[in-house]
Amino acid sequence: MSKPASANRTGAYALARGLLFRLDAERAHALGLGALDTLQRLHLARWLTRAPVALPVRAFGLDFPNPVGLAAGLDKNGAHVDGLAALGFGFIEVGTVTPRPQPGNPRPRLFRLPQHAAIINRMGFNNDGVEALLRNLDRTRYRGVLGINIGKNKDTPNARAVDDYRLCLRRVHDHASYIVVNISSPNTQGLRELQEQAALDGLLGALRETQEQLAAQGTRRPLLLKIAPDLDERGMDGIAAVLQRHGIDGLICTNTTLDRAAVAGAAHAQESGGLSGRPMRTRATVVLQGMHARLPDLPLVGVGGIGCGEDAREKLQAGARLVQLYTGLIYRGPALVNECIEALRSETGHAPGDH
Repeated sequence: MSKPASANRTGAYALARGLLFRLDAERAHALGLGALDTLQRLHLARWLTRAPVALPVRAFGLDFPNPVGLAAGLDKNGAHVDGLAALGFGFIEVGTVTPRPQPGNPRPRLFRLPQHAAIINRMGFNNDGVEALLRNLDRTRYRGVLGINIGKNKDTPNARAVDDYRLCLRRVHDHASYIVVNISSPNTQGLRELQEQAALDGLLGALRETQEQLAAQGTRRPLLLKIAPDLDERGMDGIAAVLQRHGIDGLICTNTTLDRAAVAGAAHAQESGGLSGRPMRTRATVVLQGMHARLPDLPLVGVGGIGCGEDAREKLQAGARLVQLYTGLIYRGPALVNECIEALRSETGHAPGDH
């Protein structure tokens, strides 16, 4: 008896992952995306996973075909959108992009912790700059929900960070379905200081003003904030107060963590950078739950440690309207997308709508 197609796909991905994991992590990342692009050009990418069943959801004024998205960081330059879209995501987020190109931190800067289904990265917002991102997006055929994640250049002081974010907001506005302000990466020195209440108040006030100016010229794009999992109760209180004051459209919980307690003793555990994957699941969910308690009407995106459908369901139960994948996708492959969609369907019977 022949194996089901889903089993064949899973086995094929496990084989490909085994080969890629023999390579340096950053080289494997580039090769994997290149292979996906090739399959897409040959109209073969659809065979990597079965077509997802629709599970519509509405959040921050946008309609999503399903609530499972790709997190920022996998495709920093928006160069692989069409291939990634073939994996069945309900939405795709690209970036983080900065005004000017920058190389990021020295290599090696990406490390696998396979026994923990985790990754440590200290990439440092390496990207080709906002103009290159826009050129790539002009070539894509994807017409689904597209988020663009924006940041500041490494050499821009925090006192002038608003200039970088405003520039990116203006430039990406017409290409994005929604825009994410990333102030939570641990790999740009001092960036997380922008999460402090006074700094965040000034930044979001300026960006909301720019958002409304752009909306007056055409379509309004939702503005979201992405926060860290390493916030304490006071930090969450401060962020919630600022978000209420400025009327932000949504919140992404969370970025990567600096905490190493869950991976202590593992190879590469002491490498600097942000930890993602299974070990940060609980902490990311705690922050998600905490922000939902403080802002019950704000649409939240749950990301961090989703490695199976049950993990996605946990995010929904903690208050998420949508979820995003990254590290789990590396370890589990495209089958994880459908697994999460089905888990969310079984949790609610339907996707949660706008409140």
